[in-house]
Amino acid sequence: MTRRPYIDKIHPDIYRALNGTVRAARQSYDDVGLPVALVELVNVRVSQINGCPTCLSVHIPAARDAGVDQVLIDLLPSWRQDNSGVFTASQRAALELAEALTEPQPGTGRTTVEQAVVDAGREFDEAQLSALQWVIVLINAYNRISIGSGHPPVGR
Repeated sequence: MTRRPYIDKIHPDIYRALNGTVRAARQSYDDVGLPVALVELVNVRVSQINGCPTCLSVHIPAARDAGVDQVLIDLLPSWRQDNSGVFTASQRAALELAEALTEPQPGTGRTTVEQAVVDAGREFDEAQLSALQWVIVLINAYNRISIGSGHPPVGR
């Protein structure tokens, strides 16, 4: 075999089921008032951490379309060092949670999942926090599908 198998094409029923989960999750974001701009900002950050060119090629334009300022996208990898207030408290809490759930590394000095949930709980109610965690879980799943399959960036 010279290339990685596109697992979404070989097992399309599984992929369709995941897409159905995403549709249900998107409805929950709307139901609990989770802004699309925040969802897309989290999608971009998780895709950066995972190094997924396919998902970045989808979610960076989606973030712009959702109203995320280009400055936020440009500074996203360094959001923790932002002392200028470019990132709001809710964005910072969501990004902290995204990083903790994407790379849970207890004992490394990084924020634990437990602490990130507590911190995010100051900015989001329980339903929003749950929806936000679904955002993170699902983009991680798509990242792994695209990375494992070797999907190219969209438009390539």
